[in-house]
Amino acid sequence: MAEQDAQDSLEAATRATRSLQGLSTELTARIPQLLEAMRSIGAGLELHSTLDRICETAAELTAARYAAIGVVSESAEGLSDFISYGVSEEVVRAIGHPPDGRRGLLGALIHEPDTVLLDDLTTDPRAAGFPPGHPPMKSFLGMPIRVGDEIFGNLYLSEKRGGAPFDQDDLHMVRVLAAEAGIAIGNARLYEEARQRERWIDGSVAVTTALLSGGDADDSLTVVAEQARRLAASAAGVVMMPAEEGGLEIVAVSADDPAASLGVVIGPESPVVAALLAGESVFMDDSATDPRMISRQAAAYGPNMLVPLHSGGRMLGALATPRARGDRPFTEAERTLATQFASQAALALMMAEAQRDRERLAVYEDRDRIARDLHDLVIQRLFATGMMLEGAQRRAMVPDVQEGVGQAVDELDVTIQEIRTAIFALQQEPAQAPSGLRTRVLREINMAAVPLGFKPSHRFLGAVDTLVGELTGKNLIAALREALSNAFRHAGASLIDVVVDATATLPDGRPAVRLTVADDGVGIPEGGRRSGLRNLARRAESLGGASWFGPGIGENGGGTGVVWQAPL
Repeated sequence: MAEQDAQDSLEAATRATRSLQGLSTELTARIPQLLEAMRSIGAGLELHSTLDRICETAAELTAARYAAIGVVSESAEGLSDFISYGVSEEVVRAIGHPPDGRRGLLGALIHEPDTVLLDDLTTDPRAAGFPPGHPPMKSFLGMPIRVGDEIFGNLYLSEKRGGAPFDQDDLHMVRVLAAEAGIAIGNARLYEEARQRERWIDGSVAVTTALLSGGDADDSLTVVAEQARRLAASAAGVVMMPAEEGGLEIVAVSADDPAASLGVVIGPESPVVAALLAGESVFMDDSATDPRMISRQAAAYGPNMLVPLHSGGRMLGALATPRARGDRPFTEAERTLATQFASQAALALMMAEAQRDRERLAVYEDRDRIARDLHDLVIQRLFATGMMLEGAQRRAMVPDVQEGVGQAVDELDVTIQEIRTAIFALQQEPAQAPSGLRTRVLREINMAAVPLGFKPSHRFLGAVDTLVGELTGKNLIAALREALSNAFRHAGASLIDVVVDATATLPDGRPAVRLTVADDGVGIPEGGRRSGLRNLARRAESLGGASWFGPGIGENGGGTGVVWQAPL
């Protein structure tokens, strides 16, 4: 197809050049200048710089003060780009928005692509006038630029120097120039499309590498958003995932202010969300005015591409790449590349998820093996050792030996309980551990160790992380904090023992969790303040439990033991 376009353009240039034969001596003398202009036009491959050279060359060749190229949009309803020569930056800023080609003489040339030669364009009935700040123009020459059989755009020339109108010699020269411009533009477009495909392929590789590198899932999604934004030359890159309550939630954003959109949920009532969840792509020229966009974020953007992230029949989410208001719409090639990029990203997401599942399964298997070894080997040996020590204690004749062996047996019991706690922790999912009750209890104990000057001992009985609900766990942590604070402020203790028992039962037989905080301090004096104990009791009673205090773990029951329990 590309070779055919190039051949058609070459034939057009040949026909246009032959038309110069037999023309005036003045025009013939300008042929070397025309040939040099043709050589200059075809000197580069970058599309926009090629269009700049065409404008400049056409103006020099015809002695025109102003030149411009209007690139016809894919819908052929207006202009998607406008490149000018001879108008200063200050004047361009004063005029404001470039012409859109939807009306006036420029619009007429889009719908009727033919050569136009006017001595005074302001008298043409198709003219719609100039915007404020526009320089005055009278003489006008308009010529369509074809790339193969396609109308790429129109070349406009105005205000021939010296005040003379454009003549037939100018017309012939511009016709040849326009044919050569078609060839140069065709080559530049092919080069630009190849470079664009290469960039999108490189972006897909970067996304796949990031997703399969084993890093954090949120960071990987951010890479998807960043790459999409860069490749689409958009104002933002947005990754959305299905929300629990329906619709799509924004989970990753690459933008100047990403925090403003993160976490926003677009409900299923949105026509765009419904289309995306059905696996359909959505393209729009202006997000702010498109009736399908109902989210408040859309007001800040213009052209937009929203493509689903689906692979293997599974809908994973969606990708959006909105441009700023007033930016050019996305081309058909860009839409195709974005859709392919999204498909590749979705496949990489599924591969990364499968990889994490395999790694998680390996972790589970390893944790199960460790738990079995601890239960079947270590605890059994410790238990056997404890039995041997108890037998030795009964046979010992020296009281000090009996006491020492008894303490060793007690330490073994504590060790066995701690190993059982570790076994329960190993049986939790890794994602649950950071927010589990066990971790929060240990955090409170470690925090209390600083003012106490020593670390309280601790034991966990039962699967505290899975059995204790969030509300009960929150109140248990508050009770623990209160008990440790009382021990520090009032008890003068040198030893504190914390026990969290998820295998306890209430007097009525209901399963419960019981917190015991015992110390070897001075105990609770008669008539002392008991506001902290009353707080503990109120917390427990609000959950259907109870709280009380009794002897501690000091010599002869010295100190205080606080018990707090609530149903599971």
